[in-house]
Amino acid sequence: MPILEKETVRDQNSQVLPKVPVPPLKQTLDTYLRCVQQLVKEEQFKKTKAIVEKFGAPGGVGEVLQKKLLERRDKTNNWVYDYWLEDMYLNNRLALPVNSSPVMVFPKQTFRDHKDALRFAARLIRGVLDYKALIDARALPVEFARGQLAGTPLCMEQYYRLFTSYRYPGPKTDMLKVQMNTASSAPEHIIVACKNQFFVLDVVANSKQLNEAELFSQLEKIMKMSENAEERLPPLGILTSDGRTEWAQARDTLIKDQTNRDSLALIESCVCVVCLDEHSGLEPSDTTRALLMLHGGGREKNGANRWYDKSMQFVVGMDGICGVVCEHSPFEGIVLVQCSEYVMKYITGSPSKMAMASSIRELRPPRRLLWKCNSHIQGHLKASGDRLQKLVNNLDMDAFKFKVYGKEFIKKQKMSPDAFIQVALQLAFYKCSGRLVSTYESASIRRFQEGRVDNIRSATPEALAFVKSMTDERATFTDSEKIKHLMDAINAQTNYTIAAITGMAIDNHLLGLMKIAKELNMEKPEIFCDETYLTSNQFILSTSQVPTTVEMFCCYGPVVSNGYGACYNPQSDHIFFCVSSFWENTETSSVVFIKALNEGLLEIRDLFNRNSAAATKLADSRQGAGQPHKSGK
Repeated sequence: MPILEKETVRDQNSQVLPKVPVPPLKQTLDTYLRCVQQLVKEEQFKKTKAIVEKFGAPGGVGEVLQKKLLERRDKTNNWVYDYWLEDMYLNNRLALPVNSSPVMVFPKQTFRDHKDALRFAARLIRGVLDYKALIDARALPVEFARGQLAGTPLCMEQYYRLFTSYRYPGPKTDMLKVQMNTASSAPEHIIVACKNQFFVLDVVANSKQLNEAELFSQLEKIMKMSENAEERLPPLGILTSDGRTEWAQARDTLIKDQTNRDSLALIESCVCVVCLDEHSGLEPSDTTRALLMLHGGGREKNGANRWYDKSMQFVVGMDGICGVVCEHSPFEGIVLVQCSEYVMKYITGSPSKMAMASSIRELRPPRRLLWKCNSHIQGHLKASGDRLQKLVNNLDMDAFKFKVYGKEFIKKQKMSPDAFIQVALQLAFYKCSGRLVSTYESASIRRFQEGRVDNIRSATPEALAFVKSMTDERATFTDSEKIKHLMDAINAQTNYTIAAITGMAIDNHLLGLMKIAKELNMEKPEIFCDETYLTSNQFILSTSQVPTTVEMFCCYGPVVSNGYGACYNPQSDHIFFCVSSFWENTETSSVVFIKALNEGLLEIRDLFNRNSAAATKLADSRQGAGQPHKSGK
């Protein structure tokens, strides 16, 4: 099975964390029907209801599978982990860039020349090594939940996979491998990509880590080596940007040669990849930087200057376009955020530790990774490059800073900012297409051992009632009715969120029941073959809140060809949105979605303002009417 090698050392707090629960079967089936009713036609829903009732009937298939799932819970630390990892990531055959790997986009840096950029890269590497030392010493403080049900300790396991993971491509399913090192065998090198060439940079020499000045000096050597045209090798990194099956086939061809096996082994065991990118020649707007971080601009720009299987790739562009690309299977966005923020604070915080040149040791120069390529591999390189170019041309992205209000205004209305933004996203989608669709919002289940995520299904019946009231052109709804619908929608969203983070959502549970049936070699239960189930798992709206405390933003692509990816970062006085879709699909347009989102956010604000003005007026008139008349005494 293509499964993660399990961590043996227990986390400081894992012992006390409960196991992920298995929700009651009836509860999940009832919630499922409630979630899908407004997403399918009435006729189809009737059919689904009958199928679900049969599945959940006493003595039915559902009860058998539920019993087995409860047994699995007793025997494992986390009954859903392996099922979820395969379903969400490892079985997915799509290319990692855009489709799977989220990115963190740093503020545009101002570099006067390449030396400035390399100084930045050297400090970044020092920051990464400092953060890795915290992780290796298991010295990261345990995090506690914020937002809903704040204060619960959270599982920290994901952090220990940050620099030790590698995703191997496979013909049908990938393998996520995590090195569980004793300190002595820990990797002590990073891979630097420059001009599509790959170099091994040892970060330890004579048992002592390289300082900033030494790293800078080594990076300068790498840059010089990469400029030597005679020694330039084919851009092998582009193979990792391809579909997973295609890359697995190309890799099988590569490993027939010992030279290639040696180079791959060094990449697969590195701490991280640092990509020194060429000038992109593009205006560095938020949208452009987001696009370039997601796909590197294709083979003509920096698209081959990557190695997508490695969990962390830090990008430093000579034009100041910088950020992080992360392979998503080992950990969630919060880990990417915490690491990125630590590194950015390190870079901007302390004065540069560029010691005097005299303190630089004589170091072995970095080594270029060598590749042996035959005509077969050349064919793979061309095909991979073509497919990446197609992906680059297809991605429609819009980064948008909504400046009218942020979290503070929403909190003043006594509403959860996340629930509020989710409802606003439903309104935007409805304005664009006149319907609601299956929506995914990731919900952390780190309150449990080895917890990752489940799904908050934001397209609730209450959200539908609210968006209809806001878009009804016959003006049949009063402001107070609209506010009531909004409150109902936000309450429904908040309740679903609480259910999800406490392990009571439906997606993981239904996946578990389906996987158990497969393990028992049963015929696939009808509930999972039903058109409604298939539709409900096509997440046309894929959303995630990724808040940051340092200036930077996260983004990712859509998960289906006719969908949107919507990542948002709420701040006190503004909300940053990154919306993606594909140009090939005529039903979607990122700029149209952003326009509808902006419009909806303003309409909701106006609704609040009118409502509070009416309430003030009413209070004044009551106060006026209630004034006692002064007597003449």
